[in-house]
Amino acid sequence: MNVYDTCLLKGDEKGIKKAAELLRQGETVAIPTETVYGLAANALDHKAVCRIFEAKGRPQDNPLIVHISDINRLEELVTDIPNSARILADKYWPGPLTMIFNRSLIIPESVSAGLSTVAVRMPSHPVAQAIIKAADLPLAAPSANRSGSPSPTTVAHVLQDMQGRIPAIVDGGECEVGVESTVVDLTGKQPKLLRPGVITPEMLISALGGVGIHPAVKTKLQDNEPAVSPGLKYKHYSPKANVLLVKASPQRFTDFVNGQKGEGTAAMCFDGEEGALLVPFVTYGSRHDSKAQAHRVFDALRRLDEIGAATVYCSCPDEKGIGLAVYNRLLRAAGYEVIQLD
Repeated sequence: MNVYDTCLLKGDEKGIKKAAELLRQGETVAIPTETVYGLAANALDHKAVCRIFEAKGRPQDNPLIVHISDINRLEELVTDIPNSARILADKYWPGPLTMIFNRSLIIPESVSAGLSTVAVRMPSHPVAQAIIKAADLPLAAPSANRSGSPSPTTVAHVLQDMQGRIPAIVDGGECEVGVESTVVDLTGKQPKLLRPGVITPEMLISALGGVGIHPAVKTKLQDNEPAVSPGLKYKHYSPKANVLLVKASPQRFTDFVNGQKGEGTAAMCFDGEEGALLVPFVTYGSRHDSKAQAHRVFDALRRLDEIGAATVYCSCPDEKGIGLAVYNRLLRAAGYEVIQLD
């Protein structure tokens, strides 16, 4: 793998122009989106796409999402656009929603991990929009982190993982949403949620009238079952510490964690519920504010490493609405280890 003198570009006209030039040359560039920072490359160039996998250390059977800035670009990337896609695009594009279609032959197999489908979204972040337009390319862009680690929501996070591994990072500030986009599969008879996000199941059902939910949203993908969406197959979002989810009331959570105290033990809990803890802790939003939890969860997971945590007991979020997205990310960070106390 090449070793780069990674440069930090501003999200201004000059920085956007430089990023677009690098992308047209087949290089990878970390760019901001409203969800998390993405590691972008020309989605139509197999060699450029392979640089994404190399920089991230990402398994080749984990598909990527293609980012566009104009809905008219969709027609060349997919073989058909169902009416459900037009309904969702009218309502949620640009924004944190990814739709899966049957792919056209213009999409390299490396993007789709050999599947017959392709995931596409239109980000709303103005810098991402400007870079895609300036490059005049659809961009494959998974999260700009080392594979398996928490996704990056700030430039500092990207630098931690990608310094020396890519030529450039574009600074677009802190990401507004904080968790990756909702992914919905539109290739079957019924739309199916594959990855939850801030576009919730309830919102999809309201728009479409009915949506299925893939079992892997809450349970481990079966052995040898292909990953039809990013984030389905592998342990993701995990700090160096061993994370365990704990389903419990605030008092039972505190009592349980205090009973486990020892060197390297830490807690990840909700704002205002840390006062009686006898171990180091990080917080990740109010128990009753799933949007704030989504915004802060990846930063909190990264801070666990900063405080030297070895074993972390994490207070479990609600599984409704946006909370399902937070629960899904923490479940994968914990490798599906859940302690049920309630």
